Amino acid sequence: MNIDILFALVLFALASSLSPGPNNLMLMTSGVNFGFRLTLPHMFGVSMGFVFMTVLVGLGVMQLFDAYPITYNVLKVLSVLYMLYLAAKIAMSSNEIEGKRARSMPMTFFQAVMFQWVNPKAWSMSLTAISVFAPSKSFASVCLVALVFGLVNFPCIACWASLGTKIKRWLTKPSSLQVFNYCMAGLLVLSLYPIFA
Repeated sequence: MNIDILFALVLFALASSLSPGPNNLMLMTSGVNFGFRLTLPHMFGVSMGFVFMTVLVGLGVMQLFDAYPITYNVLKVLSVLYMLYLAAKIAMSSNEIEGKRARSMPMTFFQAVMFQWVNPKAWSMSLTAISVFAPSKSFASVCLVALVFGLVNFPCIACWASLGTKIKRWLTKPSSLQVFNYCMAGLLVLSLYPIFA
């Protein structure tokens, strides 16, 4: 991969990692509700889960979709159902900041890793990155794309979790926190738009 293509890949990873999507909305919500430190496993799970997913997509998952198109439709249905479940969970979460940690927990590392497989934006990013920047699908090129995303992605998603911790100071009233959680749940549902477009 020459330097120009590598630079373009870094820019693509930066833009797609910073833009709003299910991961970033959920990380911001977790930052508000649980704080930055308790959101760290979620952040590491997102970043490492996406790297792992990108490697597997580059090494064969795309061919599975080509050979068995029904698998892609099954994935869409599972994605929609799980995202609606998460949106409902966010919307119905406690509207009290104090004592919230005793009643609910942030997403774990493993949950965040597994979430990448039902995240429409993650699929779009991964498929695009492999198609454009590793068209040969050689092991080295696929791993380089995944590595670049891993290095760029984590600082970007950390910004979203940090933003959540900054917003928290304005959400001290239970009613304000509840409105925020409803808004985040609504945005999470809206992020399903690419599936239906």
